[in-house]
Amino acid sequence: MGQTALNGPPRVVLDTNCIVSALLFSRGRLAWMRRDWQSGRFVPLVSRVTAEELIRVLAYPKFKLDAAEREALLADYLPYTETFTTVDQPSPAGLRDPADAVFIALAQQAGADVLVSGDEDILVLRETLSVAVMEPARFQTWLDN
Repeated sequence: MGQTALNGPPRVVLDTNCIVSALLFSRGRLAWMRRDWQSGRFVPLVSRVTAEELIRVLAYPKFKLDAAEREALLADYLPYTETFTTVDQPSPAGLRDPADAVFIALAQQAGADVLVSGDEDILVLRETLSVAVMEPARFQTWLDN
């Protein structure tokens, strides 16, 4: 399994789309993520800004979730996370979507082992960032080795 230097579970930043897919689609291609964070295979990192983004996205009308359902989903995620306080920093050079800067800042400032995203705007920066950037399938393979 991918391990940190301290031999604890990897500390990982998941973008909002990964989290939402893992929470909402129990038979979907990212359902394994939910099982893995709940079993302690990795520790998701969150900041106030990324948690607020998740709460906002879960309230989208297209998901048709009432307040109780949103709270239940958050209860399947937030207790398993480590909260890190980020500070504002300039966006990385070449970042196409400014909304992605919060995930990169969290990963870099918290010293995450991996930033997991399927977002091409983040993936294109993988060679220039100081943190490993992987799409979900590659992250799963990394965890299994």
